[in-house]
Amino acid sequence: MREQDPKIRATNFEEVCYGYNLDEATREASRCLNCKKPRCVEACPVSVKIPDFIHHITEGDIIAAAKTIAQDSLLPSICGRVCPQENQCEGSCILGVKGEPVAIGKLERFVGDWGREHQLVLAQAAPHNGHKVAVVGSGPAGLACAADLAKLGYEVSIFEVLHRPGGVLQYGIPEFRLPKQEVVEPEIDNVRRLGVKIETDVVVGRTVTIDQLMDEEGYEAVFIGSGAGLPRFMGIPGENLNGVVSANEFLTRTNLMHAYDEQYDTPIYTGDRVVVVGGGNVAMDAVRTAKRLGADASIVYRRSEAELPARREEVHHAKEEGIDFQMLTNPVEILGDERGWVTGIRCVRMELGEPDASGRRSPIAIAGSEFDIPCDVVIMALGTSPNPLIAATTPGLEVTRRGCLEASDEGATTREGVFAGGDAVTGAATVILAMGAGRKAAAAIDKYIQSKN
Repeated sequence: MREQDPKIRATNFEEVCYGYNLDEATREASRCLNCKKPRCVEACPVSVKIPDFIHHITEGDIIAAAKTIAQDSLLPSICGRVCPQENQCEGSCILGVKGEPVAIGKLERFVGDWGREHQLVLAQAAPHNGHKVAVVGSGPAGLACAADLAKLGYEVSIFEVLHRPGGVLQYGIPEFRLPKQEVVEPEIDNVRRLGVKIETDVVVGRTVTIDQLMDEEGYEAVFIGSGAGLPRFMGIPGENLNGVVSANEFLTRTNLMHAYDEQYDTPIYTGDRVVVVGGGNVAMDAVRTAKRLGADASIVYRRSEAELPARREEVHHAKEEGIDFQMLTNPVEILGDERGWVTGIRCVRMELGEPDASGRRSPIAIAGSEFDIPCDVVIMALGTSPNPLIAATTPGLEVTRRGCLEASDEGATTREGVFAGGDAVTGAATVILAMGAGRKAAAAIDKYIQSKN
């Protein structure tokens, strides 16, 4: 796919990848073997009918392709950009055994963008069936759940804590990977067109409780898709210094609150040098954002490059943009001056031992290998966990030892009528897995409500 020149894009927040044109999409689609038993569909968490929509592209019928995707997802432009296709649909493509798999994600993005540009109406809600469902959170899980329920005729209201809907799509993923006004907001509007109401600035657990939604406002079921927005830190000396921030805060200020745009007054501080601790997609987003804000930016990760959990594409783009990678390196202390500001980060070199429970080799510190990296800002990108507010204010709603909501594979929690899915249940994961959980929960909610009537 055509891209911005790395030297130019590292100074702006415009989208890195340009996307396919019709000719490029048609040529790529023609590579699909249209397998009788498509492994790509089985590997898709929302079960998009992949060979069908690709076949429509080869015939030049992009409207049919868009409608095919819309049967299972109203967020194709989003998923085509941020889903880890290499581990899911494309990772299961038979062509990938000996060569390059079909670029399913890029084709999905093309269809989504084409449909948006041609203002296609992709889905219709069923007539109201007289039942109400509340959805907590307007991220991928909540949007997917709400869309499926609306298609079944339910009156659905989404309650969002922030001032704009979209959850992690708005606050977490940078503009250069996922444009907000051009991509995110129009696809959220697809859900609104189904009749779904979205109320922002509602803190469920404070503004209104789950009990009040069900007992006083007449919602027969509630889906909790509130995500995982509580950042983790290392617990090392110096983490309370000025200049130490979570990736969540750094990205929220930049993405949701437009700190990169001079027309906004949102404060953000990068100094001259930023060190991002972590190796996942959020770490890549943070370090590439810091670079665009003018800092000399580095990644510090305790394992080798082979163990980086971030998508290969994101690592490749970061390297092209001049990001420094300090691998097999682990922070032990954050250094500061007498005024309480960060001046550097003390690290130790690591070596890899035996595999841990996740299958990755465990990092072991090398004695006497400490060294310092000068910096002004340290961004911790070590993962997140769910905010405990909803569980704490909802009797009967149990959580796991990791603070995640307990829920069955279909999303049923320990509280009758309350369902949950996405990062609130699994901890931080991917957009498409959250959407899959939202769809499963929608089917379970429908079955639950219909069984009572």
